[in-house]
Amino acid sequence: MSAPVISVTGLGKRYLLGNTAGGYSRLTEEISDAFARLARRGPGEHVEATSREIWALRDVSLEVGEGEIVGIVGRNGAGKTTLLKLLARITEPTEGRAIITGRVGSLLEVGTGFHPELTGRENVFLNGAILGMRRAEIRSKFDAIIEFAEIERFIDTPVKRYSSGMYVRLAFAVAAFLEPEILFIDEVLSVGDQAFQQRCIGRMSEIAHSGRTIVYVSHNLASVSALCDRAVLIDQGRVVLGGTVEAVLDHYLTSIQLKTGESLEHRQDRDGDGRLRIIRADVVSRDGGPARTGTDAEIRLAFAADVPDRDIGISIAVDGPIGEPVFFCSNRVTGEALNARLAEGELICSIPRLPLLAGRYSLTVHAEVNGVLADWVRNALFFDVFEDDVFGSGQLPPTTHGRVFVDHAWSVRVPDPAHVAG
Repeated sequence: MSAPVISVTGLGKRYLLGNTAGGYSRLTEEISDAFARLARRGPGEHVEATSREIWALRDVSLEVGEGEIVGIVGRNGAGKTTLLKLLARITEPTEGRAIITGRVGSLLEVGTGFHPELTGRENVFLNGAILGMRRAEIRSKFDAIIEFAEIERFIDTPVKRYSSGMYVRLAFAVAAFLEPEILFIDEVLSVGDQAFQQRCIGRMSEIAHSGRTIVYVSHNLASVSALCDRAVLIDQGRVVLGGTVEAVLDHYLTSIQLKTGESLEHRQDRDGDGRLRIIRADVVSRDGGPARTGTDAEIRLAFAADVPDRDIGISIAVDGPIGEPVFFCSNRVTGEALNARLAEGELICSIPRLPLLAGRYSLTVHAEVNGVLADWVRNALFFDVFEDDVFGSGQLPPTTHGRVFVDHAWSVRVPDPAHVAG
């Protein structure tokens, strides 16, 4: 690794649950809390740390070399964003230290670093000034920023009137084109559309190849795999593993599968009002055997519900081994009504000639009842697809060029002799 431009030692951040915004509370509250703590403590007892404390990050140490792109991955609430806020000096650490060598730009929460009352143009120049750039330098980058952000019509409008998408596009363009030596980027890119995300990834790759450093937090493991030189896995506020992207993502995905391996019926990490719950999911061949490439398959979702008369909207998203989207199915898209009046049953999605190549996949399910979210379970099922002789040719489709096979046929077209002679 090249000389470190980020050096983190024993970094930690503690928050007090129930504190008012900004960490302030009234003097009377502090006095009453102090008397309450004294009343609970017996003679000679040691005063323990308050149960209202929570450590969002604890004992984190790592180094990032100049010109590296390091991906930070982990589940929601693991401490990834807290780490970036500490590195970007947005919040102060409770313990430890982080030494940053170089000019820093950051794209964290939507709106971070922008003054809402100022126009887009004014915020561009303000951010450049904060980075220590001269006005002439900022002006030389201005056209590229506006072109990338695609907000030329609104550049002289106060940013408080921007949509979240406009905010993100301008914020990324400012961070990327004002040429900080170190760039911190959070999951905020997910606000943009697919085309914008691809442009962002391309721009980050250009930045990295120019010798600058990027620390990138994302749940999109495919982008981490494509973009980053190495990765760090954080769980419950601590660094679990650091190393090659392949090794870290493999460890992370294995841990997700272990944590979601419990019965779907008893999983608590789900959203929705629970009027309908998916209690079991299976992906099988139509004959009930294991799913195989090119065979007719069914996705079977067993449900339990407490609504007697309901219109069900069900969506299924299938992702590949590193979380990359593969395909999506929904009865709303096909226009098929699903009206079930039983307390339990099975929703079946039939897929002719399953187009998935051999490998492991995950399935996320999203259910609505009468237009209201009832159940949403991410990674509800991990399942395997086995290879098969799809075309009866004795040849298996290669798994090195994507995740799906396309049903196809070949022929030879012979030119018309009369046309050739003419």
